[in-house]
Amino acid sequence: MKPLIIGIAGGSGSGKSTVAKRIADSIPGARVAFLDMDAYYRDHRKLTLEERRRVNWDHPDAFDLDLLAAHLEALGRGEAIDKPVYDFVSHLRAPETVRIEPADAIVIDGILLLVDERVREACDVKVFVDTDSDIRLVRRIRRDMAVRGRPLEEILDQYLNTVQPMHFQFVEPSKRYADLVIPRGGQNVVAIDLLLASLSRRLSGRTG
Repeated sequence: MKPLIIGIAGGSGSGKSTVAKRIADSIPGARVAFLDMDAYYRDHRKLTLEERRRVNWDHPDAFDLDLLAAHLEALGRGEAIDKPVYDFVSHLRAPETVRIEPADAIVIDGILLLVDERVREACDVKVFVDTDSDIRLVRRIRRDMAVRGRPLEEILDQYLNTVQPMHFQFVEPSKRYADLVIPRGGQNVVAIDLLLASLSRRLSGRTG
């Protein structure tokens, strides 16, 4: 039986990964696989590190959408895939991959998940996590400094030059494709619990 594919979109730092992981961890009696759209950044190995740092990583063209759409299609057929691994320090795709086995539900999150029509149509449930811009910026600063080893000045330059403009141009408009909008991100326990209850009912009908 075709798995239930759940897409979680939202701006950088909105809490979409928190929502996606809570869904993946909270659906009882079902096998759940988790994908992150960030793994599908294009590999700019021919560029120098300084040139890679200047790439607009918040534009749809930064992603290998053909590979992502193909992987979602394969998972929808019940086939395993080898998900790429992306190194955010070097801005390169790592040589290793992660095997994703067939599952009852596939949860995938990404800032531009609802922008591409093929990816959008592959998702049975489409969720947009909506969080205030100041909160998203603070979360991004903390994450990039702690996890990705980036200096504050570089983070702010990237935010002003690409993250914020691309959010207004691509991410925010994609909200209209969502089946459900969750304000306040991972802090909205009521909305997430309602979503989980709905997903559990849909999955119980499929697996039962």
